[in-house]
Amino acid sequence: MNITMLTLYFTKYGAAAIFVIVLLEYMNMPGFPAGIIMPLSGVWAARGNIHFLTVMLITLTAGVLGSWILYALGRTGGNLLLEKYLKKFPKQREPIERNFDLIRQKGCLGIFISKLIPMVRTIVSIPAGVLKSNFIKYTISSALGVFVWNLVFVGAGYFLGDAVLTYLI
Repeated sequence: MNITMLTLYFTKYGAAAIFVIVLLEYMNMPGFPAGIIMPLSGVWAARGNIHFLTVMLITLTAGVLGSWILYALGRTGGNLLLEKYLKKFPKQREPIERNFDLIRQKGCLGIFISKLIPMVRTIVSIPAGVLKSNFIKYTISSALGVFVWNLVFVGAGYFLGDAVLTYLI
């Protein structure tokens, strides 16, 4: 998905497009890169098309919901689901194993830290579910990590505006 297509979706569908695209990105769907989605949302807010706090609320909600879906898949499907996932995406075995170790060693702090690491942040939810992490603690840790990540990228788009668009194009 490129910036032209995202801009078209944002213009046509507004906040709903931001929600759906961010949700899919947090569910680790290929083709939905946060490095484009979040800054573009910030630029859109800077231009007055949507309020910055609304963008933050939408992206936080979508990020947490996407994380919950992967957590639920990990929790209910357990290791069987994880093995099928890793057969489909073998390059993610190492990051997922690191997530298991980080969650085992650091608990909620490990989940928070993982939400700040590219590629790891969207898949940490599966190991957290497999390990049956406390859902409330998992949600708080995830929400904090999602908020920080989104704030950095949406904020970059908001404060740097067209310079970010030039870089993304």
